[in-house]
Amino acid sequence: MQKFDAIRPFYDAEVNEAILSALNHPMMKALMNFAYPNIEDEIWKEQLKRTHSIRDFQINFAYKAVKKVLERSSEGLTTSGFELLEPNTSYLFISNHRDIILDTSLLNVCLHDHRLVMTASAIGDNLVKKDFLKTLSKLNRNFVVQRGLPPRELLESSKLMSEYIAQLLLRENRSVWIAQREGRTKDGNDATHTGVLKMLGMGSDEKNVMDYFKKIKIVPVSISYEYDPTDALKMPQLMAEANDEIYKKEKNEDFITLLSGIIGQKKRIHIHVGKVLNEEIDTIVAENDNSNKQIQALAQVIDNSILQSYKLWPTNYIAYDLLHKTEKYKNKYTEDEKSLFERRYELKIDTTNEQMVESFLAMYANPVVNKSKYENAI
Repeated sequence: MQKFDAIRPFYDAEVNEAILSALNHPMMKALMNFAYPNIEDEIWKEQLKRTHSIRDFQINFAYKAVKKVLERSSEGLTTSGFELLEPNTSYLFISNHRDIILDTSLLNVCLHDHRLVMTASAIGDNLVKKDFLKTLSKLNRNFVVQRGLPPRELLESSKLMSEYIAQLLLRENRSVWIAQREGRTKDGNDATHTGVLKMLGMGSDEKNVMDYFKKIKIVPVSISYEYDPTDALKMPQLMAEANDEIYKKEKNEDFITLLSGIIGQKKRIHIHVGKVLNEEIDTIVAENDNSNKQIQALAQVIDNSILQSYKLWPTNYIAYDLLHKTEKYKNKYTEDEKSLFERRYELKIDTTNEQMVESFLAMYANPVVNKSKYENAI
């Protein structure tokens, strides 16, 4: 067995066999009928049978499926920052994380549209327990993050993943997407966990890990959805945390969340890619001689970039005003937008539960709080 076999996506030589094994799965049919509603099954099956590389699968199938998702469940995707990236160049995209599948899928659509290198992307092993989902993720160039391991195994797993990421970026010229923290942000507070940066640093063969971080070209990514299609699904976990209870997921919860993220209404979406953190890393090194402090400072720089470029929508300002019983941001939205948002949460959550209402509103309001904190700190 090769070193990275347990976590890597398919090699191109394995793609056709994997497709043939999944061709008649009911979920493949559902996926293709969604992406190609007016095309006979035999036509897309024939085209899939002739697919022999991940790139072919992504361009001919995944790309079109994501475009169809945007058409059916959003009011459009806007972008900024992509024009500053270089073609034929690999980057490490560190992103805030709101949706299991769409965050990376939408980023790759944007990279492809701007003729830039698409990513290999980290995905938690809890999301690929079903064979079909595992096959689909490996066809979309996902590599597996092993979760819930005992400490020693977790260390070995982190080392393996960091080495694989280094290989992708430095030897295969393949961009990589990774979330700034494990799991999606449930409460709207986007923050980079230093553990993610320490894991990435394990792949370094440089004497100073900051030299390695410069070499792999870190680019922060801000992604924001006007409506979070999984907002109500996040409530049970937020309620448990508010009551200091341990939260246990339902049996098919991840899958339901994954599906809801794809088909649920998102309204407008914006993705901003920041600039490569070069000068920032030089400044960090000049100001800190302790590697732990350097890692913390880098996490802060990534957070600042993500917050600074995070697109705030009317829903964020409405939630802030409702939560704080104020009209501070009333010039940022219309009465129609406000009543639409109120109607949304009245339908989705138990409005007699004050704590639940507060948590729901805070999920949308926290980005406003965080962005204003950042702006006030400058």
